[in-house]
Amino acid sequence: MNRVEGRTALISGGARGIGAAVAQCLIQGGARVILGDVLEAEGQRTAEALTAAGGQASYLRLDVTRESDWQAAVEFARARYGGLDILVNNAGIALGGYTEEVTLEDWRRITAVNVDGVFLGTKTCLTLLREGAPRWAGGSAVVNLSSIFGLVSSDGVAAYSMTKGAVRLYTKSTALEFARRGFKIRVNSVHPGHIETDMGRRVFGRIIERGLAKDEAGARKVLVAQYPLGRMGRPEEVANAIAFLASDDASYITGAELAVDGGYTAQ
Repeated sequence: MNRVEGRTALISGGARGIGAAVAQCLIQGGARVILGDVLEAEGQRTAEALTAAGGQASYLRLDVTRESDWQAAVEFARARYGGLDILVNNAGIALGGYTEEVTLEDWRRITAVNVDGVFLGTKTCLTLLREGAPRWAGGSAVVNLSSIFGLVSSDGVAAYSMTKGAVRLYTKSTALEFARRGFKIRVNSVHPGHIETDMGRRVFGRIIERGLAKDEAGARKVLVAQYPLGRMGRPEEVANAIAFLASDDASYITGAELAVDGGYTAQ
């Protein structure tokens, strides 16, 4: 199940957290991975660790807001591995705050990473993904990381929610476009809840700032009480969902949204 033997995957934001877990999961399924990230030291360490464990992994500096960086990534994928079969648009940043607290600079920064990054990745990698698609029963695959806040929202996350909602609908639009143009590229989105990563745990500070808890332990209790499964998610649980959508097991799935959220959006 979820086998991706012989395929090459490019993962933005692949140095740590969900991105690193995706890399490990895809390698276990038989793929080669390229980790794109601005975190050079962490990206190199992750690639080296995956390689030492027997996988094929490379690190490439990738600022997802720069078209030239994406072009360099495409050139690297062609030169090193002969092409590209899977794109995981994972890189993203979180920005909390009420509307009057968010500056225009904040707004443009989160939009540049979370929205422009997905567009640039999809656009720039499209040619390689089209070239590789005929080799696989399920074609090539793009998986975009949205969020529970791309499906529902909450107070104090308007800017973040806006970007993740954009990713959700961009996913559906490109899925239809590519299918109807005969590209054999499937595009789906994954919507994680709060995950046990550095980004996911930052919400504890906001809970404390709002006076809803006195310390991190209390903030965790406040947060997980919102989840029917009663806990935060693990990076590998999101990675497993992404690997499924990237594999031929999901060959008839495109334009879909998969919530990996412990039941949060079912309420």
